[in-house]
Amino acid sequence: MTTPTTRRGLREQVGAVRAEDGSAVAVAPARTRVRMGRAIADVLLWLAAAAGAICMVLVVLAFTAQITLIMFRTGSMSPTIPAGSVAAVQRVPASEIEVGDVVTVDREGELPVTHRVTAVAPGAVPEERIITMRGDANASDDPFPYPVSSVRIVRFSVPGIATFIAGMGDPVVLGGLTVAATMLVVWAFWPRSRRHPPAGANGSSA
Repeated sequence: MTTPTTRRGLREQVGAVRAEDGSAVAVAPARTRVRMGRAIADVLLWLAAAAGAICMVLVVLAFTAQITLIMFRTGSMSPTIPAGSVAAVQRVPASEIEVGDVVTVDREGELPVTHRVTAVAPGAVPEERIITMRGDANASDDPFPYPVSSVRIVRFSVPGIATFIAGMGDPVVLGGLTVAATMLVVWAFWPRSRRHPPAGANGSSA
């Protein structure tokens, strides 16, 4: 014998089903939680994909255009490039250097120096230049000029992200991010079984 279906009965079927012992089992909230979890996982996967794409672009630029990143630990170039900034630099021949450029000069046995060019003079050979530099925050030029055949010129800089970039290079952080990304991918693509509503959930009985 079929029991007539009422509006109230339909609403109860959507929100809950009856287990064998008569207790209410919520269906809609569980489905909502699953959908929210999948949405969050999708967002995290897109963020991870974007980060991976950025890394790939940086690697390609480093090999093809000789563009790399440098971090500013001191404020000698403030306020133009304050401490804690990250700059994109590109290696160029010394013949392209002009007064006013901000360049990085590599020094044997010492840390590189990144200052603004204040003077350019010919070197001992055609491809060499003798440059004088000064930090924007300094009152005088560097103690001695630099003979260079190539330099890394600053194309642009982003303030305040050096700490984040340095932290990303920590082996512990990289290992944790790798494990987290692996778990996220496995969770997102793990096959899920389809759940069927229990008997009696369709509002009819024999």
